[in-house]
Order: sequence, then C-alpha cells, then structure tokens
Amino acid sequence: MKTWVSYVLFIGIAIFTEVISGALTSGSMKTYELLQKPPLTPPGILFPIVWTVLYLLMGIGAARIYQTGAAEVRQALILWGIQLAVSFVWSLIFFNAGAFLAAFLWLLLLWGLVLAMILSFRALDRTAALLQIPYLLWITFAGYLNVSIWRLNP
Repeated sequence: MKTWVSYVLFIGIAIFTEVISGALTSGSMKTYELLQKPPLTPPGILFPIVWTVLYLLMGIGAARIYQTGAAEVRQALILWGIQLAVSFVWSLIFFNAGAFLAAFLWLLLLWGLVLAMILSFRALDRTAALLQIPYLLWITFAGYLNVSIWRLNP
C-alpha cells in the first residue's frame, strides 16, 4: 500500500471511531455536565480537541507500523485495533450507562492494552511508539477523572 494511502486509512479509521463515539454519547453530555467533578477537570471544550489529536497520533503510529513490513506488524496492529475498540466501549460505559466504577475498571484494561501496544510498536518503530505516550498519559489522567467522578457521584 502506498505511503500516503496507509496514513489516510489508519487516521481515517481512528477519526471515524471518534466521530461514531461522539455521536453515540452526545445525548449524555447534559447529564455529564451536572455531575460533581474533581478539581483538575479541564473545560469541556478541551476534550474533543485532545481526543482528536490523540486519534491522529494513533493513526500516524499505526501507519508507520504498517509500513515497516516486519513480521510482527500483524500482532501490533491487532493490539492497535483492540485498544481502539476498548476505548470506544469505555465511552459508552461511562457516558451512556453512567456506570462509573465499571468504566474505571474498563479503563484499567485499556491502559494495559495501550501499554502493550506501545511496547509492540517500540519493537518495530520507536517513533510510532513515542507517538502513543500522550495517549497513555491522557488515559492515566482520565483514570483520575473517572474514579473521582465515581466517588463524588454515588
């Protein structure tokens, strides 16, 4: 696959996931706004901006991995796809179901998958792995927000 096509494909998959997730959870945003939130909660406008950047980095990283042509590409991209699906489901658990404890436990699974993906990427392309570090940091911060919301909104 040509270089630019792989970038378009993987970034497109990541952004499409974000768009569908946003569409499915948009009806829950008014409820979210009413929740008690911890002191370090960023303004709401920041979330879609950060997630868009993270999905772009995910797509760029996956395209770089694909282009290595190494034997381990399939395993690395399977991890990429699984973590993307788990991230998608987290939004539904947290926002639509309002199951904050379950969402936090699901987020722990996501955190582990993203770490595994980073390690898998690192074996093939160091830059692709480094591009995922902001995602892991954001998920760590999301864990703080998630567990705090669960504790503040019994």
